[in-house]
Formats: sequence, structure tokens, C-alpha cells
Amino acid sequence: MIGSTTEDGTAIEANASDEQEARVLAKRTIAELEPAEGTLKDGVRLRSLYKAQERIARAEAADTVEALNAVLEAVAESALDLVPGATHVTLILRDEERDESGAYVPVMTRERGRAPAETQPIPISRSVYRKVVSERAAVIAADASQEVASSESLLGAQIRSTLAVPLWRGEEILGVLQMDNRRDLGMFTAGDLELVGAMAHNASLAVANARLVRRLRAAEERLKKENAFLKGREESRRTGGRGGEREILGRSAAMRSVTKQIDKVVDTKVTVLIEGETGVGKELVAAAIHYRSRRRDKLFIGQNCAAVPENLLESELFGHKRGSFTGAHEDKKGLFELADGGTLFLDEVGEMPLTIQSKLLRALQEGEIRPVGATVERKVDVRIVAATNRNLEREVAEGRFREDLFYRLRVFPLRVPPLRERRDDIALLAEHFLHRYGQELGRSPSGFSQQTMELLQTYDWPGNVRELQNEVQRLVIQVEPDAFVTPELLSPRLRRIEVTMDRVRPSAGTLKERMDELERWLLIEALRGHQNNKTATAKSLGITREGLHKKLRGFGL
Repeated sequence: MIGSTTEDGTAIEANASDEQEARVLAKRTIAELEPAEGTLKDGVRLRSLYKAQERIARAEAADTVEALNAVLEAVAESALDLVPGATHVTLILRDEERDESGAYVPVMTRERGRAPAETQPIPISRSVYRKVVSERAAVIAADASQEVASSESLLGAQIRSTLAVPLWRGEEILGVLQMDNRRDLGMFTAGDLELVGAMAHNASLAVANARLVRRLRAAEERLKKENAFLKGREESRRTGGRGGEREILGRSAAMRSVTKQIDKVVDTKVTVLIEGETGVGKELVAAAIHYRSRRRDKLFIGQNCAAVPENLLESELFGHKRGSFTGAHEDKKGLFELADGGTLFLDEVGEMPLTIQSKLLRALQEGEIRPVGATVERKVDVRIVAATNRNLEREVAEGRFREDLFYRLRVFPLRVPPLRERRDDIALLAEHFLHRYGQELGRSPSGFSQQTMELLQTYDWPGNVRELQNEVQRLVIQVEPDAFVTPELLSPRLRRIEVTMDRVRPSAGTLKERMDELERWLLIEALRGHQNNKTATAKSLGITREGLHKKLRGFGL
């Protein structure tokens, strides 16, 4: 590959040895690379030039990832046809995988009369090559064995003369076409230089286009794979794969209210802020907003803002340009660009650093993003759904969250209730998870016993639906095939409720007597829990202090 760098900044291929300056017998700048009048009047050479251009055009028309190899083959073979005195042709191209000062790499050598597989690479003449690149000119160098006698590589090759022509696009030198004479004592002529230079016009364009096609095809393939992966992952979430649930499950009044709110906002462009405790299913609600909307055929992409370090979150959201920071080896599209036309779900948005909040605000207001290291904005059409388990109003008051961003996100707030506020849904969810994990784990539990279900419905589920899901998964692993899930299989924290229920279970009597006995026990437990602080006890029970005193007097406490 590439070794040293010249004083003018041009990197040189490693097997090109140091040498004295070759004597240049003819030179034509890029602007002068047109066939001379004598060449144009030579019908044989003119027909050869036409055939060369035609061959290169056919190779370029392939328009595939492999078009570059076909173009290079056509250029090499055409050069040998145009210059009968040449024995070897070497093509050197700029290494596009490197940075702006990237080097040039020999990519192909062809020898007259030999098949490509039989052709051995030959060294390139550094002094000739350097003149072509630095002076943007085509040159003919004198007899190498006499004029550059200090060059071991060239002496070993016994090169008699060298012709080198640039391949260019605008101000950029794409590469060099080097032709060598290693058999005869004759020299290349100015006519040879002009003819190959004329061919280089089309050859340069063909090489540039073929490299562009290769990059575009490769990028297209990467994008297809990326989109297929993302769509597959989100489709899995939508249809009930491991990543998420098929639909929002819930028949309680609280969840029916959430569903009505979703239906009101699905086909608007307003930003939705989903509020709720950890584990209530905020991402599921966000996915429902997307898949019920007209954006359903585009991507739904989620990003947990708390899961990515601050120095990477900006790049993850907005993308970056190659070389914009250490490790940025290539351009990267951010989630805003990937979700263009679809929905971007920003989970735990309250964890987003202040430095990135300003860029998010601009994206929301202007519909524009600027990748890290870029100088221009890009327009995007993305529906933003955010979620948080924090009190963002308190975060704003304490200076941890931008007030303007808060109001921009909270255009349509949507609260997802905790599971303890929708106990009617616990049985439905538990049965759903039992069936799901039974299928996944190859087990077939018969269901929950009545006492087990009572315990599930009595527990407060501080981890909400996620905690219930994990509990049922563990139960499916433990239960015997075709057996019912019984209370002893439950986690200890759930079984503690069973002990409490035994303690408070009323003795025989009328309904009023049993209810009074239960209420009396609850009052005593609440007072004990708050060290007999009646104000705190009343607040925890949701009644006034006067109401608490009245009840205590009624029970003789």
C-alpha cells in the first residue's frame, strides 16, 4: 500500500524507490491535452482513438458495482492499442477510503501479449509520477536506465522510457495512467502523448462515474440492509415479537381513556409527550400512535436518551460527517434522517443533556438538523413522540430542562396510568403473558388458580406492567406442564400479601360488621405506619384530618 509523503503533500506507493529527477522530453498540461493537427489528419490513429473511446463508453454503460474494473480494463487495453511502442500500462488511483490527503495506489498493470493473470506488477517511477500529480500535466520521461541510474527498481525493470498522463475531475487528480517501454530502445513521441492525453478526457470521466456508481451502489445496499433491519425490528414490535406487544391491552376505564386520546392525535403532526411511571408501557403507546397513523408505512425508531453517553447522543440523533471527531471514519446518518417521513420516539427525554436540548428544539421548530461536523442543515419530516417518567415542570423550575423545549414537547400530553390504577386489567395482562411465554418456552400451563389471581390483583406492582410481565415469565418456567399456577410459586413480595389478607380477613357477621372490622384494621395500620402522626395518616388515606378524627372516635380509638 502507501508509504511516504512528498514535500508537496503527495503520498507515494511504497514500492516506488527514491530516484533522481527524470529528464522530461515532452509535457502537456491538462488544458493542452488535445490531439495535435497532425494526429487528427492521421486516419489510422484517429480510428484507434475512436475505437478506444467507444470501448471505454461501453464499459462505463455497465452501471454496476463492477463497472469500475471494466472501465479500468478498457482504459488499459485502449492505451496499448493507441501506443504500439508501449509494453506495460499501470493505472494508479487515489485511495478514496483515506482522508483528504489520501494517497494514490497502483490498482492494475497490463502487459502487451500476456493475459492479466500472467502479468506481474511493475514499480512506478516516482519522479515522473510526482510531476504528473503536482504539475497537473502529462509527461514523457527520458530513457530511465540512463537518466535515473540511481533507481534500483527502474534499473531492474530496464525501462527505456515512460509516458504518464493524469486522470482528473475538475481540480482533483483521480489518478495516473503510466505507460512503459521495457523491450525496445525507441522513445515515446509527442504524438503518443497527445493521443493518450485525448483519450484521458473520456477515461477520466468514465473512471469518476464508475467510482461514483460503486459508492452509490454500496451505500444503497447498506441502506437497504439498514432499513430492512429497522423495519423488521419495528414490525416485530407491532406484531407481537419479543421486542414488544401486539396491541395495547386494557379494558379498564383508565385505558379506554388513553385509547381515545391516541385516536384524537394519530393523524396530526403535533408533538406528543407521554408521561407515566417506569414500566407502564410508554413505548407501546408511542408505537400505537405511529402504527395507527398515515405514517405507518415509514419507520418507527426509538431511542432511550438515558442509554447513550452525552458525547455520542448528538451523533446518534443528528448524524455526523467523516472526520468530525475521533473515530468518525465515515459519514453516518442520524436517527432523524433514518426516521424521515416516519416517527422518532425519544424515551426518557428528561435525561437529555442541556447542550443537546437546544439542537432538538431547533429540529422541532424548523424541521432542520445539522449533523456533527456539517456546515449546512438538512430538512427532515419527522413526527416526534417523547416520553418521560420525570416531572418535567419540576425539572424546568430547577434549571435541568429548557422551558421552551418543555412547552414545545408538551403540545399534547398523554398520561399512561400505573397498573395499580387499572387493576381491572391485571387478569387480562397476566393471561396474555401466560399464553405468550407458554408458547415461547414450549410449556402449557393450564392457567392461574383463583387464589393466585387474587394475589396478583391485590399487589400494587411498583414496576407496573413490566414487573407483571417478568413475574409471569418466571412462573411459566416454574410451573409443571398442564398444571395451574398456585400461590407458592409466586415471588416472596407477592406472597406477603397472602399473610396480610389472612390477618385482616374479617370474622363472621353481617356485611357492615365485616366492613367496619376491615376499616378499623386499616386505620390502625396507617397510624402505626406514620408513628401516630394524624396529619400524615389522613393524607396517606386521602381524607381530611377532621375526617380521620371522626372515624377514630367512631371506632373508639
